[in-house]
Amino acid sequence: MTYKLYYFNIRGLAEPIRYLLKYGKIDFEDVRVEREDWPKLKETMPMKQMPVLEIDGKRVYQSVSIARFLGKKVGLAGSNDLENLEIDSAVDTFVDLRLKVTAVMTTPEDKKAEAMKTLKEETVPFFLSKLNALAEENNGHLACKKLTWADLYFAALTGIVKFGAIEGEDIWEKYPALRKVVDNVEAIDAIKTWINERPVTDF
Repeated sequence: MTYKLYYFNIRGLAEPIRYLLKYGKIDFEDVRVEREDWPKLKETMPMKQMPVLEIDGKRVYQSVSIARFLGKKVGLAGSNDLENLEIDSAVDTFVDLRLKVTAVMTTPEDKKAEAMKTLKEETVPFFLSKLNALAEENNGHLACKKLTWADLYFAALTGIVKFGAIEGEDIWEKYPALRKVVDNVEAIDAIKTWINERPVTDF
C-alpha cells in the first residue's frame, strides 16, 4: 500500500496520523500544503478540507476515523468491542474539548476575553480532570490499561491543552496522570525520532 497525507505545514490535526504512521513504520508522503496553494487544491479534496489520507490513490478523510483505522492497522486498537468503545469514548471526550478550544479561537474579538476566561477557568479544568481520572485508572493510558491509539491521539495534540492553560501555569503539574500519558508516548523510539526530525512549526 502507498500512503500520502495531505495537510498544512503545521502539526495540527494531521499530527496524530503522522504519529500512528511513524509508530507502525509505515512509509508515507507527508504533503505539506502552503496556505497560498490551498484554494486551488481545496477543490480536489472530498470535503474541501484536510487532513486527507490517500491510500493507493483513494482519498479518505475525517482525522479521527483515519486515526482509528491506523490504530487497528498498527496494533493499537482494543482486543474486543468493549475495549474499542473505551478507546473511542476517551478520544471523543478529548475531541469535545478540542472543539470548545477551537470555538474560542474563532470567537469575535469583542467577546473573546470573556470566552477565554470561561475556557481556562471552567471548560479546560473540567475536561482535563475527567481525562486525568481516566489516565489514573488506566496506569498512564487513556483506555484499557495499555498503550492504544487514544494515547497517541492525545499526545500529538497537546497544543490544544496548552492553549487552554492559564498564563504561567504548568498545566501538567495539575494533571500528572496526563503527563504520564504524554511521556509514555514520547518515550517510544519511533515517536521520539519523529519529534526530533519533524519540521519546526508554531503548532
